[in-house]
Amino acid sequence: MPSFKSILAKPFAKRIYKKVQKWANNPIETQEKVFKNLISEATETAFGKDHDFISINTYEDFVKRVPIRDYEDLKPYVDRVVNGEENVLWKGKPLYFAKTSGTTSGAKYIPLTKDSMPTHVNAARNAILMYIHETGNADFVNGKMIFLQGSPVLQEKNGVQLGRLSGIVAHYVPKYLQKNRMPSWETNCIEDWETKVDAIVEETLPENMTVISGIPSWVQMYFEKLQQKTGKKVGDIFKNFNLFIFGGVNYEPYRAKFENLIGRKVDSIELYPASEGFFAFQDKQDEKGMLLQLDSGMFYEFVKAEDFFNENPKRITLKDVEVGVNYVMIISTTAGLWAYNIGDTIQFTNTKPYRVIVSGRIKHFISAFGEHVIGKEVEQAMKDATTNTSIRINEFTVAPQINPDSGLPYHEWFIEFENEPENLSALAKKLDASLQKQNSYYFDLIEGKVLQPLKITKIEKNGFQNYMKSIGKLGGQNKMPRLSNDRKIAEALKAFLLVK
Repeated sequence: MPSFKSILAKPFAKRIYKKVQKWANNPIETQEKVFKNLISEATETAFGKDHDFISINTYEDFVKRVPIRDYEDLKPYVDRVVNGEENVLWKGKPLYFAKTSGTTSGAKYIPLTKDSMPTHVNAARNAILMYIHETGNADFVNGKMIFLQGSPVLQEKNGVQLGRLSGIVAHYVPKYLQKNRMPSWETNCIEDWETKVDAIVEETLPENMTVISGIPSWVQMYFEKLQQKTGKKVGDIFKNFNLFIFGGVNYEPYRAKFENLIGRKVDSIELYPASEGFFAFQDKQDEKGMLLQLDSGMFYEFVKAEDFFNENPKRITLKDVEVGVNYVMIISTTAGLWAYNIGDTIQFTNTKPYRVIVSGRIKHFISAFGEHVIGKEVEQAMKDATTNTSIRINEFTVAPQINPDSGLPYHEWFIEFENEPENLSALAKKLDASLQKQNSYYFDLIEGKVLQPLKITKIEKNGFQNYMKSIGKLGGQNKMPRLSNDRKIAEALKAFLLVK
């Protein structure tokens, strides 16, 4: 017998679906409207005055006046906001700072404002409602839902609350879901990740879990602990678990491992949230890519990744993008980020409507020899090499080996196997063949005997988790970089090799 809550969910889902279709079917007009609103609302801010917003009438005017910046470049303005000054990047003061760990700048403080905060919450809600509308499946709203996230305990800095984005969002769970959500507030506040996951296992075991959500690598840790404790597959422990919601990393390298841990296939919804904005969510089960959020107070620009480090790379808007091209995504938002490089690269899978996949990080690539291998390519190679095999991967990362003891340089793949291949060199050959097929530069370097084919180095069980723990980045929103252009991670991983 369907519950009152699941009956109500369907008409609500239909209403949201219609609303989403309206802007998704009018993408260019929607973005123009967002652009005009951003400029007019910020004209009287310090940033708006410094960049002559009052005389910006067109996108071309904006490009002339506002250069692309990353966090380091925007930091002088952010510091003023953090110090308590008003009307700097956006009207008034922000509601929160989302604190993230920057690679070069230590902690980063990303403002969240009265105008930007609701877009984070609504996008997550809409992703679930779009799924209900498409599948007709609303029964899961009656069960318990878990969101593996950072601690909701917030600090204060000059009158503005400060915390991890996932911890801030925990304060916005709608009332009708409060009784369903897990873990408990006390458990969610545990800072140590391993202690927290153990507590979550204890709390959730007796419950009717229907939705599980989080970054795949950390949900995997939760699933493994459940299995160790009970000796059962996750799908047998939670008979009604049928929806996995994830974001932050590509799910494909984890899919086979997850299906094995769960013991069956479950539907999944991919999200693309970040402290800077909630950019996209999967709106169709059978379509590749996530629907780009065009009506959420964010104006998008794109620069071809291959041109990004040129002197004056060409900036384009949505109307000029092409499917399959690797772009750096640039955003301007109601949180006061202006022509801001978030560091992600994306590719469009469709332009009717505009759907994207995250292809990597502009700083996470390997081009030690001019090959410019990106995250999406190594993940695709792993998928090609392991599909329809018994091989299961826990985690992997790739680095260049520029000065080997003997022979030509090569790409070194550090892999933690759940189920090892019988023949490691056959797997290496498959990975290499896929990479050569995808990346013509890499193919030329192998063909021209500049590089030798890739080599696999095995990492011990839980090695990647232990590495993340050793650098203080276990759990939460921290992710293992898929590849790097130097040997920093590779050297650190030597402590976690299967055969030292």
